[in-house]
Amino acid sequence: MLRTVMEKFPAGGPRGSWPAEEMARACRDEGMAAKVVMDLENDAFLVVVEREAVPAAAVG
Repeated sequence: MLRTVMEKFPAGGPRGSWPAEEMARACRDEGMAAKVVMDLENDAFLVVVEREAVPAAAVG
């Protein structure tokens, strides 16, 4: 499984604001398997899209 970080949002955003969740929802609306994960080391929320890796033999 390959993961791509689509965007990074600081964890200390304004109260009642959920920009990472909003972006993940928009990505899911476009058909991407997006979710929000917490990057504890950097105190940030990441919007991550997961997709299956394509075997090298299938490319080409």
